Amino acid sequence: MSNTSVSAPSTPSTPAAPSTPALPRGRALWESFAPLVVDAVLPMAAYYALSKGFGLGTVAALGWSSALPAARTVWGLVKDRRLNGLAALILAVNIVGLLLSTVSGDARLMLAKDSAVSSVVGLVVLISAFGSRPLMTTGLKPWVVKGDPVRLAAWDRLSARDARFRRTERTFSLVWGTALLAECVARVVGAYTLPVDTMVWLGNVILGVAVVAAMLVGGGLAADPMEKMVDAEVGEGTEGASSVGTAAPTAYAGSAAQ
Repeated sequence: MSNTSVSAPSTPSTPAAPSTPALPRGRALWESFAPLVVDAVLPMAAYYALSKGFGLGTVAALGWSSALPAARTVWGLVKDRRLNGLAALILAVNIVGLLLSTVSGDARLMLAKDSAVSSVVGLVVLISAFGSRPLMTTGLKPWVVKGDPVRLAAWDRLSARDARFRRTERTFSLVWGTALLAECVARVVGAYTLPVDTMVWLGNVILGVAVVAAMLVGGGLAADPMEKMVDAEVGEGTEGASSVGTAAPTAYAGSAAQ
């Protein structure tokens, strides 16, 4: 009696889809944070460097530091036919600063005008929260995705299909906009009710408290939940890929047993 060996039926091989090589972690983080650095950090750093380091006047420092956000805003409109929200906001803040630089005389008015920048930022951030692209997402997204292409893809999938994810994303901008407007109101009230010498240092304290409160509340209501949602989405994607990889051998083993 001869043994007849049964060979597995050959399955035509499907060429694997070309995979995109993952970026190095440092480069991925830089590409995530680059818009925030270029559109917000550099213009502010340029203003302080020009005014404090090189002794330029307020008008000149604001004017020169507005060059980059102005260029970025125009470039976005020309190249992509869309408004670069963060660059436009920094440009608007600098324009407000230029207009307010002409205000002089009353000490209390001088203290109150410092809160105008916060009010502009707060209002724009609040308005953006009800649009398709909340402004504070520029700072939130890099912290959640951590420069990982897999987490970035999970963010994009959730943003496209998950209403809860988008609602939480808007909440982050609502928290920051509310905090900045509250800081503005507190500084204006303080400027006209407290001694001038007190408000000179208390104004900075109020700003610091508003920023810390926004970070804590925004983290608890938005950043942490969104990070967990992205983690869950990444986990589901990994499990789905594993199940697809094991389905074919399992099916063939069952048919061979029959």
